Amino acid sequence: MQWNFVLMVRIHIPLAPEPARNASAEQIKAVALRLFAEHGVDGVTVREIAMAAGQKNHGAVGYYFGSKEALIRLLVRDGAIALDQLRNAELNRLERDGGPRTIRDIVDVLIVPLTTLGNDHYVRFISMLSMTQRDLMISALDPSWNSAYGRCLDHLRRLMPPMPHAQQNMRFVLMGIYLTAVISSRQRSLADHSRSHPAWDSPASLEHFMQTLVALLAAEVDLPSTE
Repeated sequence: MQWNFVLMVRIHIPLAPEPARNASAEQIKAVALRLFAEHGVDGVTVREIAMAAGQKNHGAVGYYFGSKEALIRLLVRDGAIALDQLRNAELNRLERDGGPRTIRDIVDVLIVPLTTLGNDHYVRFISMLSMTQRDLMISALDPSWNSAYGRCLDHLRRLMPPMPHAQQNMRFVLMGIYLTAVISSRQRSLADHSRSHPAWDSPASLEHFMQTLVALLAAEVDLPSTE
């Protein structure tokens, strides 16, 4: 129940029905994710989010989420949990069948869920956030929402060519940069319907990307050990 106090007179302001509030909140989240992905979190105001979401009250973000930062943290959480669930489900299936058996199996686990999240903006949002508000992104991520990625790394350590632990870790850093950059670029292109995008219009493009990521992980190392 919400109250305003005007000249000591208590006035009851009825809240909107719960389904309407939920629908409005979800609309704000969807719009904010798209705007943050396109312009970065620093390039979008809560007023702009409310207007783009069709909210007459420009304080809608504060009303539903408390603050812009709280909204950002919620978007990070929602996407991370959805992605982790998809990846864990596929890893569970592979492990029940005695796998994963190849690096490609893991590459599929890493990439395919990113293309089937149901939202084309999350990876771009995370990519932009990591560049402009990295501390916020890291603090918003709970390690429990990233369990599948850790499982993937454990399998990769077993499947990759023998190399020192430090060099494996360097491969994983490169993999993360490559994965985020390419998927972010793909999502940006596919979201732009104003023109064709030859790099991603062909179904073979994603397959080509997967093969190059396998090559990055499977390449032999000819470097001095750093351990």
